[in-house]
Amino acid sequence: MLLSILMNFQEGYTEGIYNNKKYGLTKTTFNKGKSIKFYAKELGGKDFISLNYYITKSKELLKPCEMPEKKVIHFLNNVKLIAIEKNNT
Repeated sequence: MLLSILMNFQEGYTEGIYNNKKYGLTKTTFNKGKSIKFYAKELGGKDFISLNYYITKSKELLKPCEMPEKKVIHFLNNVKLIAIEKNNT
């Protein structure tokens, strides 16, 4: 289930709203899709979300970085992505 949520985030940088605050989100995929690094930083604030997700032959592993797994899961389930305008100058 978490893998399908992580796959909804685009590779690279995007932005989202969580608890009425704006976050910058970065997703990087490694090892032919078997490892995902995800980092979200509250823009103008101090909160952040950081995790690694691994897909092995036998299971999938969520590895939060220095925070409770519950916080990571709540963020992933509740952040709302927003479109970023690109300047075409």
